[in-house]
Amino acid sequence: MDNPVEEIKNRLDIVDVIGGYIKLKKAGANHQAVCPFHSEKKPSFIVSPSKQIWKCFGCNKGGDIFSFIMEIEGVEFGDALRILAQRAGVELKKTRPELKTKRKYLYEICELATKFFEKQLHNSRVGKEVKEYLGKRTISEESMNTWRLGYAPDTWHGLSKFLISCGYKKDQIKDTGLIVCNEQGNFYDRFRGRIMFPLFDFNSQPIGFSGRVFQNKESEKDQEKMTAKYVNTTNTMLYDKSKVLYGLDKARVDIRKQDNCILVEGQTDVILSYQAGIKNIAATSGTALTPYQLNILKRYSKNLMLGFDMDVAGDTAVKKGIALAQKMDFNIKVLRMSGSHDAADVIAKNPKDWKEIIQNAQSILDYYFQNALSKFDKSDPEGKQKIAKVLLPVLKRIPNKIVRYHWIQRLAKEIEAREEDIENELAEIKPESHRVDKEIENKEQVELKTKEELIEEQILLLCIQDKKNIQFLSQDDYQWFSKQNIELLEAIKEFDVESKVLKEKLSPDLFQKLQFLSLKAEVESKIEQSEQEIKKSCFRLKSLCIKKKLEEISMQIKKAERNNEKERLSKLVEEFDKLAKQINQLSSTKNAKII
Repeated sequence: MDNPVEEIKNRLDIVDVIGGYIKLKKAGANHQAVCPFHSEKKPSFIVSPSKQIWKCFGCNKGGDIFSFIMEIEGVEFGDALRILAQRAGVELKKTRPELKTKRKYLYEICELATKFFEKQLHNSRVGKEVKEYLGKRTISEESMNTWRLGYAPDTWHGLSKFLISCGYKKDQIKDTGLIVCNEQGNFYDRFRGRIMFPLFDFNSQPIGFSGRVFQNKESEKDQEKMTAKYVNTTNTMLYDKSKVLYGLDKARVDIRKQDNCILVEGQTDVILSYQAGIKNIAATSGTALTPYQLNILKRYSKNLMLGFDMDVAGDTAVKKGIALAQKMDFNIKVLRMSGSHDAADVIAKNPKDWKEIIQNAQSILDYYFQNALSKFDKSDPEGKQKIAKVLLPVLKRIPNKIVRYHWIQRLAKEIEAREEDIENELAEIKPESHRVDKEIENKEQVELKTKEELIEEQILLLCIQDKKNIQFLSQDDYQWFSKQNIELLEAIKEFDVESKVLKEKLSPDLFQKLQFLSLKAEVESKIEQSEQEIKKSCFRLKSLCIKKKLEEISMQIKKAERNNEKERLSKLVEEFDKLAKQINQLSSTKNAKII
């Protein structure tokens, strides 16, 4: 097949593609979900297997598999084509170097760097020591391959020389964050003498790296220079630390199946948990939870289990991320690990202990109470005050008044205070405000339709549900419709909406609009008294159009008066009076209601 777009569409099913990003639920012949592109509680996002399209009837976004990938990945068509071609196993024709996009170069460089680090791990002398070290941490050879772990040699230009030999320029490599350039224009590898953890996008393509220091005998002399335990890729066109969760590309199916996501702090925690069979897990990589990450997680599950240090008394970034998750209506539990152990320590010692910790996860409110009560003396007046100071903002975030009152009662009992006093102190606390990511704000903008557009759409839906309903439209009614919708009415009158002829007869945009309307007609209940509804809708449409025209003429009359255009003013007044009479006639029509 010469057309790669059609070949990809033939090989991939839209339900499988979209189902890899969000949780779909079967609804008759279609699938539905809560829309990932705007905030809603009831699902208005519909996927049609028969039409191979998707549409949200809340925010009005929709299209095919390509438009979905462009929207959810935030990429241009060329990148969506590449992503889907790789998934479909379609080989795209090689593009001339000068026509490659910048993103394409960055992906290629990150992939080559990953292969370079892998080869250093498996084939070099120091790499053998690294593998022994990873083995002691109970990371298996299979896991090293699955997660594509590698080693960055302890040299200044090992990787950069390799990439330049592959034909890439210094500036192109710099854009991936793999090299650092100083003011004099000299450059060196960012990652040196480190165990490399590639960071992946949703399609398991490397987009950045996290490097953990590895010190063998030869590198001990440089120990003071390498103070940072972990070094991460700086933000690039491909990688943004506030948007990436390590392991989510592999975990999202299990998160959706189990309706739960375990969040840990480090990459090793994820790898060992995955190795132990607990695969619904991702890592924040040492950063706080962001609105963007939480919105991504919400596509798969609203249940979170947190497996990292959360000091409720401190004003930490982690605490702010949890507060934001609560505000976004996540159900949160905490995994309690003794001492300073993290998930990797627990699993390395005994994987069964990790499974037991998950089974005994504690509710976030129980955790907060236990944490605060263990830090301060509740028998001391100052201790009571400190406990209340820590817990009152937590209680303020509970949206349900009954649930909140339960915890007010518990706090009053724990610190031996009156419930009324707790409630009074609670009333004095200002609600916490959390910054919402601007990109998400923009993403959630809902396209609003005019009243006229909504009425026309309702009439079209009735005609699609039963083309006999078109006969209830008079010739006079057509003049109030938009040109596009008149064309659609004519097409529906002449052909069945599923007819392949319509694709050739209508413009691509108009054909897609008809498909969306046809999909909506499928999911909406049929109106029994269609004739009455169509006549009522036409009446409302006519009334709105005439009123709108009167407003426009009124503005023109004022302008003509200011400019002393007597002849134009006379014609406008005449036209205004004519339309005003029509409105009066409509108003006097029995059993009619003008909106």
